[in-house]
Amino acid sequence: MLFTRECDYAVRIVRALSHGGIVSVQEISAKEDITVSIAYKITRKLEKSGLLKSHRGSSGGYSLTRPVTQLTLYDVFTVIDPDLLITECMGSSYSCSRNTGTHPCRVHGEFSRLQNLLVRELKAKTLSDLISNE
Repeated sequence: MLFTRECDYAVRIVRALSHGGIVSVQEISAKEDITVSIAYKITRKLEKSGLLKSHRGSSGGYSLTRPVTQLTLYDVFTVIDPDLLITECMGSSYSCSRNTGTHPCRVHGEFSRLQNLLVRELKAKTLSDLISNE
């Protein structure tokens, strides 16, 4: 699995909003070196998921719906990439002739262990852990 640039940008957007208040997309873009069009696309996804709140008007923009101490990397990444799989065979609908009930695939077993470890680590890391020293 490769964390996409969009996942990286989503974390940056949350970082730009981490100090509280309402921040415009233009300010986010300038602060985090993200194009305005990409920032709009990602903020809409984050808003739809409930992580951001939109504020209309001349002083409008976005704000976080909860503090960064309560947001994990997993929360942000799964908004952008809901499956978050290290390989396609981790998907529940994937059918592999090498991984059957009578003959389990050892590679699949190891990937499954790594997948679970990754998810656990992403859920354990809050955004405040990453941005507290900035």
